[in-house]
Amino acid sequence: MPITTCVFDAYGTLFDVSAAARLASEEPGRDKLAACWQKLASDWRNKQLQYTWLRAVTGDHADFWDVTQNGLDWAMEANGLADLELRERLLALYWELRAYKEVPLMLAQLKKAGMNTAILSNGSPDMLDGAVSSAGIATTLDDVLSVEDVGVFKPHASVYDLVGKRFNCQKDEVLFVSSNGWDAGCATGYGFTTAWVNRAGEPVDRLPWTPAHILTDLTTIPELAGAL
Repeated sequence: MPITTCVFDAYGTLFDVSAAARLASEEPGRDKLAACWQKLASDWRNKQLQYTWLRAVTGDHADFWDVTQNGLDWAMEANGLADLELRERLLALYWELRAYKEVPLMLAQLKKAGMNTAILSNGSPDMLDGAVSSAGIATTLDDVLSVEDVGVFKPHASVYDLVGKRFNCQKDEVLFVSSNGWDAGCATGYGFTTAWVNRAGEPVDRLPWTPAHILTDLTTIPELAGAL
């Protein structure tokens, strides 16, 4: 069936998760952070994801904001950054993450073609509302779906189920886009057509399922969806 619905992971896919550490490192008096901001951003993101997986497996769900803070605390300690003011600054910046430059036009093209568009994210509703508002993309999204509706993180199937329930569509009508190889792979196994936005040029995850498309950015999503 033709694609009718384009669904995007949020963090790392539409929004640059490294932006908080990068912007903070450029502020006056942040010399120690400037020397390690890339590693801090990577450690923060990796721990954030690891904690969602562990909580999904154990059934001990928590708000994504709690998981985000836990990941940052681990990353700051790992990088020798014992600075409460810096912690608060990084967390504040996380609520205002920048969208990647191609995002506004890409979403506008999908909407012009009559596609359903949505976010499907581990993020809590408040976090996602903040990011969407800050990026100025609310008018090009039909909905923002959060795992809080089912109380478990991706890649649990009940999370992907939210798309069909919201848009009354079949799995093969959905193009699911994620910057996380594991997310795109698991969504492939679920039955979605998938695109992995592999900005870092990483190897394909060794999973039973491979994303249908592997991209370097989001520019060609409208073409893949049949919107151009």
